Amino acid sequence: MHILFVADPLESFKIYKDSTFAMMRSAQARGHRISACEPQDMHWISGEKVTARVRDILLTGNESAWFDETQNRRAELASFDAIVMRKDPPFDSEYFYSTHLLEQAEREGAKVFNKPASLRDHPEKLAVMEFAQYTPPTLVTRSAQDIRDFHAKHQDIILKPLDGMGGMGIFRVGPDGMNLGSIIETLNLGGAQSVMVQKYLPEIVKGDKRVLIIGSQPVPYCLARIPQGNEVRGNLAAGGKGVAQPLEAEDRAIAEQVGAKLAPRGLLLIGLDIIGHSITEINVTSPTCFQEIEQQAGFKVGDMFVEALEKAVAGAA
Repeated sequence: MHILFVADPLESFKIYKDSTFAMMRSAQARGHRISACEPQDMHWISGEKVTARVRDILLTGNESAWFDETQNRRAELASFDAIVMRKDPPFDSEYFYSTHLLEQAEREGAKVFNKPASLRDHPEKLAVMEFAQYTPPTLVTRSAQDIRDFHAKHQDIILKPLDGMGGMGIFRVGPDGMNLGSIIETLNLGGAQSVMVQKYLPEIVKGDKRVLIIGSQPVPYCLARIPQGNEVRGNLAAGGKGVAQPLEAEDRAIAEQVGAKLAPRGLLLIGLDIIGHSITEINVTSPTCFQEIEQQAGFKVGDMFVEALEKAVAGAA
């Protein structure tokens, strides 16, 4: 296959931990060709097909110069066998517009993973609403009073913006309610912005587990991201320590249920965030932790992903 990765700039990749790089490495090892572009490289003009300025690349195996660009050209998106959308959040207006360009490319024959319409339909915080039986007590609101009432009931809570990533903008408020008013003002902007509030789960001390689902099947290992020091966030970007561990039976059962429902919607890759045995977020834009799992557990998540991609493309042919 010839695979196009829509991603952040190649020069920004930290290849020792980048999951998109792990996908590329597995794809090339399995004999596939690789190209890359950024969302802003995509282009549509009436009467023509969606195109992009793409970079055809070869991975070198050299850490300091990890790819060679063999050609820089404009190409129709539908000319690729598969397109993998891997642009990192936030899911802002430009990301939204990119999904529409990719959806037009689908109408022209392109095969895009994850499916653009499903990326729009499953925002990473709000997607948990469909699986309330697996979530902790959760509130989504613009109302400051609703948040105060939720805190009065649950005492120890986590507040976070709906468009954050990497632990950005997450606050914990304990039973004393310290700084609750100022945190609400910061997050909901006087009622202009929605906030997610969840009951604090003490199991976070054992890690915020990233459980990956590929082609509806759970990866047999997860990465427990354990908060360090006085930090409440386990996110690796916030200094959490990642520990790969076998998937527990209860988490596997949850992941199988989620995968069975979401994979048929064109979500080839899903990343659940699980604390204890409760889902706190469902990530579909650019789930990570491939390399940490491979480095610690020896399981090649990138290979599992490319194998699932091959089957998905063959099934869509």
